[in-house]
Amino acid sequence: MLKRIFIFTAVITLLFACKPQDKYAYEYLYENLPFEMPKVQKPVFPATRIEITQYGGVGDGVTLNTQAFADAIEALSGKGGGTLIVPSGVWFTGPIVLKSNINLHLEKGALILFSTDINAYPIIETSYEGIAARRCQSPLSGRNLENIAITGEGSINGSGEAWRPLKREKVTESHWNKVVKSGGVLKTPDLWLPFENAPSIRPVMVNLVECKNVLLQGVLFENSPNWDIHPLMCENLIVDGIFARNPDYAQNGDGIDIESCKNVLVVNSIFDVGDDAICLKSGKNESGRKRGIPTENVIVDNCKVFKGHGGFVVGSEMSGGVRNISVSNCSFMGTDVGLRFKSTRGRGGVVENVYADNINMFDIITDSFLFDLYYGGKSASESLDDGDVTPLDEVIPAVTEETPVFRNIYVKNLVSRNARRALFFNGLPEMNISNINVENAYISAKYGAELSESNDIILKNVNIIPEQGPALILNNVKNLKVEAFTYPDILKNAVIIKGKNSKNIQL
Repeated sequence: MLKRIFIFTAVITLLFACKPQDKYAYEYLYENLPFEMPKVQKPVFPATRIEITQYGGVGDGVTLNTQAFADAIEALSGKGGGTLIVPSGVWFTGPIVLKSNINLHLEKGALILFSTDINAYPIIETSYEGIAARRCQSPLSGRNLENIAITGEGSINGSGEAWRPLKREKVTESHWNKVVKSGGVLKTPDLWLPFENAPSIRPVMVNLVECKNVLLQGVLFENSPNWDIHPLMCENLIVDGIFARNPDYAQNGDGIDIESCKNVLVVNSIFDVGDDAICLKSGKNESGRKRGIPTENVIVDNCKVFKGHGGFVVGSEMSGGVRNISVSNCSFMGTDVGLRFKSTRGRGGVVENVYADNINMFDIITDSFLFDLYYGGKSASESLDDGDVTPLDEVIPAVTEETPVFRNIYVKNLVSRNARRALFFNGLPEMNISNINVENAYISAKYGAELSESNDIILKNVNIIPEQGPALILNNVKNLKVEAFTYPDILKNAVIIKGKNSKNIQL
């Protein structure tokens, strides 16, 4: 009998030993990845679970829960970490500060609603648009943390209307009149402020600084005072299945701005915002170059973008560099620009090794794929309203550390219907954008493609269908190779070449 028990136990042990380990959920993202990148793992939390109601939390939409969140997070941290559960209800609160080893979990029906009392958010030393700044504390923040998460099926609302300026031309007249009558300050006849110094102190909604092993999953992040989500100098970040939402008129209403971060996954997420949707940054001008921390090793996959100034964006604050980026299986619908790369003189920094595959767009207001090295702070559609004119350089500056560099960009399997312009590459004469490759693209637009101050360009199996004008305009383009370029037969002047520096063009 003992022998039989021993054999049975041995068999069970062997079966469990041979059981395959749980497969890494994001394995598919690394198949044929064109650069080396470690597999980003989700943070793991202790089993301890507590509920905000245990610390005095009341989800009635009226009770202020600032202290309840602080007490619950402190208590959970004291137990070594775990999960803080926010159940169904409206959890009205001031700022929430996370601690290491804590998962803030919002159950179905849970809404964290941040207070509109500006005095609840003290002025702190922080960073915004790549430089040091003094701004109000973010509604939800964490600094120098490890193993943190915001997960669940609930929502987080930043009460952004109490913070954001409003431009008259961005809303209907009835909307404008309603906002003006609500109070605030008319800075100009066409610019309303909720309070006098609102533009200079309003914070990003979710601010995570120098954190490691971060997970944002499932939650709706909406109505932010400024940028929605801002990971800064973070490592090992997973953003999976979130919805980032702001009104289309929201000033600086970016979805997620990933700045000087390393090893990042942004997948299965939806963005419907008032500025750039998925944006990579790394600091601004001398400050960014001095920091010297690039954004690198980023995978973006299966994301959808509605509205917004750009679907996928690099810059304009990219002074620390951006490299090793994969963007795949994304759809951009109604954005100002689809793929948007922007910078200007003074930034410096190198953007390189960016790979985009299977990108589909519809109703792009300006350009399907844009390089703008003369970025002046306005959206592409606002620049279009101003005349869409690149300044003429009377004297071409020398190349220095302040010169931005964009090179080694690969885009394939792109479809865009109903854009204003198919492509616009607008490099600098002293530093052309270089080694830009477009393969298997089908673009219908009002105007064709325009390439300026560009070097080592390959267009392979590209079909451009303009409603008017040529399919391709080249201005000071060097070393262009075109294979299987197609366009409507009815075009009389399908390709126009100009600029004294245009040379070695193979059509």
